[in-house]
Amino acid sequence: QVQLVESGGGSVQAGGSLRLSCAAIESISRRYCMGWFRQVPGKAREGVAALTGGGATFYYADSVRDRFTISRDDAKNTLYLQMNSLKPEDTAMYYCAADSPACGLTSYYNSWGRGIQVTVSS
Repeated sequence: QVQLVESGGGSVQAGGSLRLSCAAIESISRRYCMGWFRQVPGKAREGVAALTGGGATFYYADSVRDRFTISRDDAKNTLYLQMNSLKPEDTAMYYCAADSPACGLTSYYNSWGRGIQVTVSS
């Protein structure tokens, strides 16, 4: 497993932007699929965005497509999620995940961060 630490969360007004970062404590393989997920208390965890190793294929939930952008910098062992045009319904705990055999938004991931809160006010 890879230790992952999220940062960049916080509170923002609707229409604003935030950039989440996910730093891997150790070197992440360029073969690793990595993704972002979110969860609201009482609801199931939702896949937000994922990116295959090497960055060849992107996956986005319909609810965030054209507003969120996932990217990775393997030299810095870091995954990013740029979130623009935020809406109150984007409020959730956001989690970084790495190392999925199948990749995607509903696949199994071997490593997870502890999560970081994003709150969007109207």
